[in-house]
Amino acid sequence: MRVVTDRQLESVQTVRLDVWLWATRFFKTRALAKKAVESSHVRVDGQVGRPSTSVKSGQHMHIERDEEKFDVDVLGLITRRASAPVARDCYRETPESIAAREQAAEQRRLQRDGYKRPPTKPDKRARRLIRALGDIDML
Repeated sequence: MRVVTDRQLESVQTVRLDVWLWATRFFKTRALAKKAVESSHVRVDGQVGRPSTSVKSGQHMHIERDEEKFDVDVLGLITRRASAPVARDCYRETPESIAAREQAAEQRRLQRDGYKRPPTKPDKRARRLIRALGDIDML
């Protein structure tokens, strides 16, 4: 059984979007959350938001983080970063979103199939060759 303190779950009516994304652990830092919102990777109820957009319970969000996409419904509001189980209690991911993320992860895993890691790190000569090949690709 989890014990949630009043300090972790505050009774607030609204929270800034970037703060909520950071507190619910979608992004490691608030600056990353702000950058994602500003570059239109987060939509609240279908609208592109700003970092200062107010988040309320019951809203629907679409969050894109790297290759992962989340569709979540806001259940609770927190202003401080809490443990992962407490953070997960503040939102509910839709079943379609979970299935799509698992399918995308499986697709990435299958694309990696056949890749065999080298047994050792590249030596000085190999690193130079790798760097030279990288320069050719840039042309």
